[in-house]
Amino acid sequence: MIGVVFDGLAYGSLLFLVSLGLSVQMGLMNFVNLAHGAFAMAGGYVCVVAMTRFGVPFLAALPLAFLATALAGALLERLLYRRLYGASPLDQVLFSIGLTFMSIAGPTWVFGASQQPVRLPPFLRGQLHFAGADFGIYRLFLLAMVAALTAGLAALLGRTRFGAQVRAAVDDARAARGLGIDVDRVFTAAFALGSGLAGLGGALGIDVLGLDPTFPLRFLVYFLLVVVVGGAGTLAGPLAAAMILGVCDVAGKYYLPQLGAFVIYAVMVVLLLAFPAGLLGRRA
Repeated sequence: MIGVVFDGLAYGSLLFLVSLGLSVQMGLMNFVNLAHGAFAMAGGYVCVVAMTRFGVPFLAALPLAFLATALAGALLERLLYRRLYGASPLDQVLFSIGLTFMSIAGPTWVFGASQQPVRLPPFLRGQLHFAGADFGIYRLFLLAMVAALTAGLAALLGRTRFGAQVRAAVDDARAARGLGIDVDRVFTAAFALGSGLAGLGGALGIDVLGLDPTFPLRFLVYFLLVVVVGGAGTLAGPLAAAMILGVCDVAGKYYLPQLGAFVIYAVMVVLLLAFPAGLLGRRA
């Protein structure tokens, strides 16, 4: 049981890291971006290419994945996403799901449909034996990374001028412009931050989640579940939802292999019935 809970927490931490950007985009920027998983996949491919073709160490490839996907997010926000900020949710969904299908076709043509391998450094491989259970070193590393990133993002959005500008721009863009805030630049930076976090999560998750061109569709529902169950626009809500869903998913697949894939959806229904606005979300 201890091992199952630990693996579930590590799995949930990855879901949370990738979903952080989607929570920012949906909760703070009011944009339904179903192509968010494509940025996570892009970060994974950047990490794989950097390691296999250029010999970049794994830890050095992680910042490259963040920067590459953040830059791609800023570029796409400037060229495409910005045109749909005032559009209906249906238009946003249709646009972003179209980008998702395009993101699947591109890597399939370049890399093929097979899973992409990643070789972790020796100090991140192996297990630690404690309290009668084995704990994977890499999963401990994931939990530590997510804890540090969560604390940093909470400080960025809640205690800095940038975070205040993002909240002001979302609440009333016209008033924010009147106060001298460059709303367009703030939205681009927020979108780039969310995309970069997704790319970093995709790179960190190669060993656990796998990486192939179907990644954006395979995990799209999971990312949406984390945001919807936790409550968009918060950090603590998606974190709690990701941990609950991760543990329930791993435990269901371990103890009920015939029904394991449906356990997470049953948990989602129960949580949404109990918390219609999300665990820590705000009602519209």
